[in-house]
This record gives sequence, C-alpha cells and structure tokens, in this order.
Amino acid sequence: MPNLPNLRIAQSKDIATLFEIRTSVVENYQSTEEIAELGITPTSVAEMLASDCRAWIAEIDGKSIGFSIANATERNILGLFVLPAFEGLGAGRILLEAAEAWLWESGAEEIWLVTGNDPSLRAYGFYGHLNWIPVGVESEGDLQGEMRFIKKNGSESPSPSMAPSMTQH
Repeated sequence: MPNLPNLRIAQSKDIATLFEIRTSVVENYQSTEEIAELGITPTSVAEMLASDCRAWIAEIDGKSIGFSIANATERNILGLFVLPAFEGLGAGRILLEAAEAWLWESGAEEIWLVTGNDPSLRAYGFYGHLNWIPVGVESEGDLQGEMRFIKKNGSESPSPSMAPSMTQH
C-alpha cells in the first residue's frame, strides 16, 4: 500500500503538472484545448496563483498525484483532480480539506463549487459524503448545466481524516 499523500502548496513552476493531472482524469475529462476555450491556460493559472488563488498538490513518494485550487475572492473551489491510478487513497479528501481550510481562514462563511449534474458521478457522491449540499443547477455561462454545491463554515466532514503532512516548497 502506498504511503499517505503529502500536501504542498503549488508554485508557478508546477503549472505544467496541474495541466498533466487535469487532462489525465477519466470523469469530467477535458483536453488542454477544451480547457483553453474556457480561458484556462498556463498564463491565466500563473496570474491566478499570483493573485487571489491557491493550489495544493498531493504527492506520494515524490510523484504528483492530484491537486486542488481555490479562489479566495469568489470563495469557491475551482477544481479538484486526482490521477485515476491513485483514486481511493485519500488524496481527494485531503486536497478538499486544504482548500476548505484556506477559504475559511480567508473569512468565508459559505463556499461553493460546481460539478457534473449526475448523481452517478464519483465527484457528485464524494462532495455529498463530505457534507457539501447540492443547491441547484447553474442556468447560464460556462458552468451551465453543472450542479452547484455549497458548504457553510462549521459544517465538518462526517469523520476525521488522517492528517496529511504539509510542506511548503
């Protein structure tokens, strides 16, 4: 069994890794070109990380296996992705908890995210299991058709997770 994931805050030098992980997922797959059509490029991610966003990378034995990214101004989690070969090892949970904690520390009382509007999707069930509440389908814009989930400060996950080690590089 692999070691528990280690978390670290992503830096601009990690942007290529974020894109590699994002384009390696099976559910909610989007190519680099499709992501760029939404305005998400290495340049835009670098600008986000230099302003009001933070990203975390989960690693096992030095291999980057997943990431999450959150926006303090919008008070949302923009994305959370784990390489398929490493799903089920706790990386998604600790990445989500890191993003949540940062948003709470930034003063958010309520945070949100969107994911596919299909309860059979792993992400839909994952967020529900961790006390995120589905509140409705986005009706316009780039997120049209996606389910919006919210979480209020103080609504804990149903069971404590193993605390990951956190390093800053």
